[in-house]
Amino acid sequence: MQATLVLYNGDLHTMDAATPRAQALAIAGNRVLATGSDQEMRALLASDAKSLDLQGRSVVPGFTDSHLHFMSYGLSLMLIDLAEVPTLEQALARVAARAQTTPSGQWLIGRGWDHSLWSGGDFPTRHALDRVAPEQPVWLRRKCGHIGWASSRALELAGITAETPDPPGGAIDHDPDTGQPTGILKETAMDLVADLFDDPSIDEAANAIRVATANARKYGLVGVHTMEGAAAFRGLQKLRSAGELGIRVLIQIPESNLDAAIQAGLQSGFGDDRLRIGGVKVFADGSLGGRTAYMLEPFENEPDNFGIAVSGGQHLKHVIATASRAGIAAFVHAIGDRANRNVLDAVEDSRRAGEGLRLRHRIEHAQILHPDDIPRLAKLGVVASMQPIHATQDIMLADALWGARCAGAYAFRSLLDSGAALAFGSDSPVEDLNVMKGIHAAVTRRRASGYPGPEGWHPKQCISVAEAVYAFTAGAAYASGEEAIRGTLSPGKLADLVVLAQDIFAIDPMSIQDTEVIGTMFDGDFVYTNGDLGA
Repeated sequence: MQATLVLYNGDLHTMDAATPRAQALAIAGNRVLATGSDQEMRALLASDAKSLDLQGRSVVPGFTDSHLHFMSYGLSLMLIDLAEVPTLEQALARVAARAQTTPSGQWLIGRGWDHSLWSGGDFPTRHALDRVAPEQPVWLRRKCGHIGWASSRALELAGITAETPDPPGGAIDHDPDTGQPTGILKETAMDLVADLFDDPSIDEAANAIRVATANARKYGLVGVHTMEGAAAFRGLQKLRSAGELGIRVLIQIPESNLDAAIQAGLQSGFGDDRLRIGGVKVFADGSLGGRTAYMLEPFENEPDNFGIAVSGGQHLKHVIATASRAGIAAFVHAIGDRANRNVLDAVEDSRRAGEGLRLRHRIEHAQILHPDDIPRLAKLGVVASMQPIHATQDIMLADALWGARCAGAYAFRSLLDSGAALAFGSDSPVEDLNVMKGIHAAVTRRRASGYPGPEGWHPKQCISVAEAVYAFTAGAAYASGEEAIRGTLSPGKLADLVVLAQDIFAIDPMSIQDTEVIGTMFDGDFVYTNGDLGA
């Protein structure tokens, strides 16, 4: 077979242990034909084929974000953006600005606020929103997605009063003096407001995915594992059937739809190299920032707060056993050490019963693990689906709420050394979609500013650049059961790759976060270039 395209004069990091480095790569159609020297690869060129001089640039396999909310990311670009807003007053100013251009009575919706950045660090209240948007109901999700901030009008429309009970797995905050709801809703309590909104239409979902895909390509992303439900799935199928889905997507089944999926006969892995079923998405607990992560010991200085078990241990055992018997992997959100232990206990019971032994169950986030539980992921074959950027963004909150336990938080090094498989993502729109920022966080455990210092935060958990890239490429492919067709630049695999502006394997690690993607190849074609590639 002859090559239709050869990329030469490059520095290829293939992530393939058999041939980790190469100078050139030959492509036939949408597959990698071979890797090797310039001379070897150019000898494979067909008479009418093309070649491209990489001018010594670094090349890696195409990236996959193993945990994000892809349609929601696209939709979020149209919401009130409160990400990294440093004060409550500035957040309210953004709400007020949107209120001025929104008709009376229509909802104001936004996301991304982080009260830990604000003076005092207290949760905001409905009264602040009432002052700046008296004519519209307001609903704003915290950056973690596990806490909502509602105005009085929003609470009224949702029927939330002082007498409204906490739903299972959730909490409605109340003013200790008046007993009235403050406007802060935690975990499943958010559904009381969120259920007032219609799901995006198929066209709205498809358009949001188109926008998200265009942005993702700028960061070298060729695949995503999205944690979304039916609305996103409909939009993805519309694009797939029209031949317009320009990214590889692993979609999950919400736990609420598990029985229907089983009755329909769906199993993990159903689909093709553009759109396939991953597993059932289950929530074991809440979040660090919301103080709802389910913990073995209480939060620092909050002796009565162990977090919230969105799914208790027995329920997790039932769901994972049910899904496993049906051939569906479990993708379980677990932040706190008790939540993670409950997931591992449930998987262990299911494995012992011989259920779904080949399934690649995953813990999504795995942010803090008890030292006794770190070796259990490898032993049980559970993938650690983690987001390195959480480690750097959460430093101050984690230190304040978990204290000395942070030695086992975001334990990339310990998990790798134990033999666990790592798959990295961003949790976008919770955090930045930029893969380079994720790699930088995993390698340095420092913020962009350099905080907390040259050694990084709990530096024993730092990993190498190669290990971080692997988790965004081959590790992600393993987590989705696609390691035979993608994740490395190996002969026969899909021709998805990224050309980088800098050699991230050799530069100062603090510069990784600023490295640009020069070109993104998907299915053998460059779908994004910044103008410097010449493709």
